[in-house]
Amino acid sequence: MEVESDITPVLPAFATLGLPNEAVKESKERVMSAIKNSGYIFPNKKVTINLAPADVRKEGSAFDLPMAIGIIAATGQTAREDFDDYVVLGELSLDGSLRPIRGALCMALHARERDNLKGMILPRENAKEAAMAKGLKIYPVESLRQTIDFLENGVAINPFEIDVKEVFERALEYSIDFSDVKGQEHAKRALEVAAAGGHNIVLIGPPGSGKTMLARRLPTILPNVTLDEALQTTKIHSVAGLLPPDTALIATRPFRSPHHTISDAGLIGGGRIPRPGEVSLAHHGVLFLDEMPEFRKDVLEVLRQPMEDGRVTISRAAMTLTYPAKFMLAGALNPCPCGYHGDPSHDCTCTSFQIQRYMARISGPLLDRIDIHIEVPAVKFKELSGQPTGESSKVVRERANAARGVQLERFKDEKNVFCNAHMESKEIRRYCPIDDDSKELLRQAITRLGLSARAYDRILKVSRTIADLESAPGILPQHISEAIQYRSLDRSLWMT
Repeated sequence: MEVESDITPVLPAFATLGLPNEAVKESKERVMSAIKNSGYIFPNKKVTINLAPADVRKEGSAFDLPMAIGIIAATGQTAREDFDDYVVLGELSLDGSLRPIRGALCMALHARERDNLKGMILPRENAKEAAMAKGLKIYPVESLRQTIDFLENGVAINPFEIDVKEVFERALEYSIDFSDVKGQEHAKRALEVAAAGGHNIVLIGPPGSGKTMLARRLPTILPNVTLDEALQTTKIHSVAGLLPPDTALIATRPFRSPHHTISDAGLIGGGRIPRPGEVSLAHHGVLFLDEMPEFRKDVLEVLRQPMEDGRVTISRAAMTLTYPAKFMLAGALNPCPCGYHGDPSHDCTCTSFQIQRYMARISGPLLDRIDIHIEVPAVKFKELSGQPTGESSKVVRERANAARGVQLERFKDEKNVFCNAHMESKEIRRYCPIDDDSKELLRQAITRLGLSARAYDRILKVSRTIADLESAPGILPQHISEAIQYRSLDRSLWMT
């Protein structure tokens, strides 16, 4: 975007052109007060601000600072008339001080691609974030007056520098650990398989069995995030205005857990000016849906396309935006409305019709897109009262890293395939050959459990991941057998 200013000696007026939204239109009052309170003169003439290109809708308050500088320059209060060699961003307070803006990292990454650019000027609170774009000089400022002094009078401001590698390594820490979970070894193994292959997973069990606790620790065992992935995640959170203060980089896998009352626009993204939704905020991380049947059915159904494509396209009259959405879906649900169907320690009070109606809220097509279905029974007292004996997240993550490394090498010549969960039918046929014994196992599973063709592919993909965890060159019958277990919940639960 470029900000152009023009002063016309006619009756006083202030016009902002270029499809500004309400926040941009309101900048008129902020800019006027900031200029006066910074010791400059606001012209008693017609002020015209053009935000180019004119056919793209503008939003946000980042235009305040360049608009004020343009007006000051156009009225001859500076010897310099243009500042095209700097990118200038910032929201003005009435006293001329600056407030932080959204999307600083995205704009810095884009700005460093421009030639003959001396640097970026922006509020001090955004300096750490923008400095992650190595190769671009970042000049932090605190006020309109300081910005003018720097641009006009050459008052020294040292570029803000940050050690990206150090920040990345320091931020790569989780506050929770996989070893906190007592018991549930079968569920832990399923989560490890899901993490190693990037598979979606659903946990089913009675209340208090630890489904949410397990899901919250799933990001801690995912393969280590790369710097590029961390930058992508940080960009999305910055655009959404969700980047924590003084945070330069989000170097841990995001974990998003929206409430079941969320709308489809909140989950997928949208609005008059489209914003990223929960599926994009979970990019490279985990989207956790607790109590899945409590979500509206139409909200759950909109997940199907991003689960397949890894991106979300939002079309509006003014624009069309595409946000990345490569996330792992983790769901948790009770087996019935009361939660105790099949629990030997509690009596279920639900009728068969109530159970079927409750579980039918999750459609078959959506369920088929979830690779692993795992039962999480209630934890026994002996396990609850004992000391945690499970492996730490670091140990499990090392195995997941090794398995994911095998997959990256395998798919190095494939486009948009980075782990086993991303394989389509063509890749499955190529990379998942099985012997006769494994085919017989699959035949019996499909016949007895009534699994779909998509479930057949899912079993092969999970089997490939189990083999990778064991460093096995090919898929063996025991790998198929374990993968089938992750699809073999009581099918009567899912009957509509």
